[in-house]
Order: sequence, then structure tokens, then C-alpha cells
Amino acid sequence: MILELQQVNLAIRRGSAYLLEDITFSIKQGEKLAIVGASGAGKTTILRLLNRLQEPSTGNIYFQGKSIKEIPVISLRQQIVLLLQESKLLGMNVRDALAYPLQLKKLTPAEINQRIDRWTSLLKIPEQWFERGELELSLGQRQLVAITRALLLEPSILLLDEPTSALDTGTASRLLEVLNNQSSMTIIMVNHQLDFLEEFAERVIYLEAGKIRSDCLANQLDWLGLKTQLIDLEKSRQSDHW
Repeated sequence: MILELQQVNLAIRRGSAYLLEDITFSIKQGEKLAIVGASGAGKTTILRLLNRLQEPSTGNIYFQGKSIKEIPVISLRQQIVLLLQESKLLGMNVRDALAYPLQLKKLTPAEINQRIDRWTSLLKIPEQWFERGELELSLGQRQLVAITRALLLEPSILLLDEPTSALDTGTASRLLEVLNNQSSMTIIMVNHQLDFLEEFAERVIYLEAGKIRSDCLANQLDWLGLKTQLIDLEKSRQSDHW
């Protein structure tokens, strides 16, 4: 197993309640895993734990058999890359933003150019974008550039938080094809767009109130029933706020 979580708990600072409780699962190399649940279930928090943006209160997380606490954070984050929903280009133009993480990995200029050419070609990012800054891109274009930047690192594990929220249908379909062709890359995705997940995931973990309620193969899941359940939960959650 490339990744294992053993009885991971994350306590809320106020009182003794848990944001995540007894999270235990493992992932094989190359597996495509979706984590689903209503807003506030703890999906994004799990992703943040996996590359140490947050630390569990108790429990253990292992990457390639080694506790992630024993792996230097910079090294860990080069192997387990997290793409958050709100990703920035750090004030750079598109090409510099794509090149920057590869420069940190000490790749040669030729290797950097090769990676950029490969992934921008796969995701159909036109060269005329390369000199544009963040404010010259639409929300969807910025999201696509951020996804490309994560993929060109070619990490062992890619963590994606709502990667299609601003993408049009055609771009999302292209991304789906690219992700499904990554046979050796382990990908864990949080996404409210269940139609996309149904085409992407091999396995689905369902979270509710910080606990794993089910863990099954995607082809065994009642996707229509899940969609209805999540809609009902969101309606209930919204009515509780009024």
C-alpha cells in the first residue's frame, strides 16, 4: 500500500468533539479514490492531513510504509501534491508559475521545458496564455493552469479538492481523460460533481460528520441514491442555519 491511515482523529479545539473520528483506510499505488459527503463532512480536512497542512490529534498516517511525521515536509509535499480549490499563481505569469515548482526540484531547463510542453499539450493550454498574469485569466483558466502545475510535478500521490468547480464541460472531459490515463499516479479527489466522479473513481469513501460511513468500489455504488442523499443533507443543513 502506498498510503495508510490508522485510526486518525482530529479534535475540534473547543471541547472534546471530533472533526474527524477513527479514519482508517489504505490506498494502492495507481488507485483512483473519490471522497464524497455533504459540506462540512471533513473531506478537505483529510486531504490537508495527507500532506501535513494539518496534523491529526491522534492516529498515524504512513506513506510507502513510513510515518509521514518522519519525512521532511518539503520532500513529502513534492511526493504528495495537494491542489486546493483556491490556488494562486503567486504573482507570476503562467509559464513562470508552471516552471517554478520544477525549479525547486532542481530539474534542468531542458527537463522543465519538456514537462511543460508535455502537460500543456495534454491539457490543451495554448501558448498565448504563457505570458498572461493571474488577473488576465478567467476563473476556469486559472483552475486549469493550477491543475497543470500539479500534474507536471508527476507526484506519487495527487490530492485534488474540487478540481472541476470552474471548468466548462469540454475542459472537464479532457481533464477526466488525462487523469484516467495516469496508471501509476495515485489520485484522491474531493468533488461535488458526482457525474465526473462516477467516470473517474475506482473506489469511493463516503464521509458523514467526520466518520467513514462506507468504502466501496465505484461500480458497486448507487450513484443516483448517493446524489439524492447528498441533496437532502445539504437542504437539511441549510434549513438548520435559518
